[in-house]
Amino acid sequence: MSTAHMSEEEMRSVIQGPVDIEWRYEMRRECQEILPGLLLGPFVASKSLETLLSLGVTHMYARSATRPSAFDPVCIRDAKEAFSVKPRFPERFTYMTLDVEDNEEQNLIRLFPAAKNFIDTAIQHGGRVLVHCNGGISLSPAFVVMFVMQHYQLSWEDALHLVQNRRYCISPNGGFLTQIKEYEAIYKANVALAAFPPSQRPTVARRKRSDDDEEDDERLDDRKRPLMQNDSFDEDAMAMDT
Repeated sequence: MSTAHMSEEEMRSVIQGPVDIEWRYEMRRECQEILPGLLLGPFVASKSLETLLSLGVTHMYARSATRPSAFDPVCIRDAKEAFSVKPRFPERFTYMTLDVEDNEEQNLIRLFPAAKNFIDTAIQHGGRVLVHCNGGISLSPAFVVMFVMQHYQLSWEDALHLVQNRRYCISPNGGFLTQIKEYEAIYKANVALAAFPPSQRPTVARRKRSDDDEEDDERLDDRKRPLMQNDSFDEDAMAMDT
């Protein structure tokens, strides 16, 4: 779904989100629904089976590549946290785990397509996806902002505001924010390219070499040879003078 067919007022309403929720500090330790079927939060929210079930999950689908479980956590962690930030209920849920570094040099754009595909597949099959890192402040929100941006075809500012209006405490670091801005141009270019039928997409054709090209190469070689011979002659003459 995109905002292309929404009025300006409807689009602003989607970005603004619910206005009757008062943010409390302890909500940092909870997860929030960012869009239907997609939740964002900290690792602590994924540790309690009771909490996961209270989010509306009443049954589980068989775990398979084509039909995920009804609730699928995406566990995003720094490699240093692997001993503690890990899937807790692999027998109940389908997990996707990404080992990334929570620093400004980490390339998120390269990892995002796999995460997006996982989230899309789960939601399309009626699942509910929790995306979390350790604190749910910088790393996992960056992935969710990029997902929301492309899902609704928003600018990076509007996507960031949409997520922030539902989980007020998010604050992607400077490097992640730069990549979020860069991803807007990437996804918009892909959308523009997809709008053209394959037959109309620009291509770069390689010209087949002709006999004239080969003759030109031979003439060029002939022009080079005398220069090489003259250079060699000059060196021999100098050697004789000495």
